[in-house]
Amino acid sequence: MKRIFYMLAAVVAVCSFVACSSGETYAEKLEKERAAIKQFIIDKDIKVIDESDFKAAGNTTDVSKNEYVLFSSTGVYMQIVREGCGEKLKNGETASVLCRYSERNLLADTLISSNNDVFFASMPDKISISNSNGTFTASFISGLMYNIYGGSVPSGWLAPFTYVKLGRPVKEDEQTAKVKLIVPAEQGQRYAAQYTYPCHYEITFERGI
Repeated sequence: MKRIFYMLAAVVAVCSFVACSSGETYAEKLEKERAAIKQFIIDKDIKVIDESDFKAAGNTTDVSKNEYVLFSSTGVYMQIVREGCGEKLKNGETASVLCRYSERNLLADTLISSNNDVFFASMPDKISISNSNGTFTASFISGLMYNIYGGSVPSGWLAPFTYVKLGRPVKEDEQTAKVKLIVPAEQGQRYAAQYTYPCHYEITFERGI
């Protein structure tokens, strides 16, 4: 619980940092958000591809070239690091998914939460997700994201589920799905939306029991 308290304190501190510019207009905040995303792309030497190139490549991103696909309708950028083992979530199916993640505020250039350390080794975030004709809905059931932000899963987190597989590795060469996301405020968690800051996520997905 102490570690969770520190995580919450970090989130509050970052939000306070962002809120210091409360005199800005929403348009100005959006411009700062776009600038932060652009700078991150430059700093990390990310190659942005469009959806047509992504589709032509079999809905994959070339990790060796550090490719991210930009979904124009949402502003979310995604890199599929690993497709994962198992099967994709079927139409009409609901499943539990275990997630390990790190979350960085790009505006403040600060890591604000992560369950990728020893303290959280036995406490992955758990979500319940459903597929209805290709539209995914999900909610957090437990975990650090749940404790910090509540049950609502950021819309940006749902982008990968069309493309990744959900399984539980049982063979030596099998791995869970892994993605990297740049999520603008409107597609993010509640504080990101409230204070208009983009986040970068690195997430693994594993089918729950």
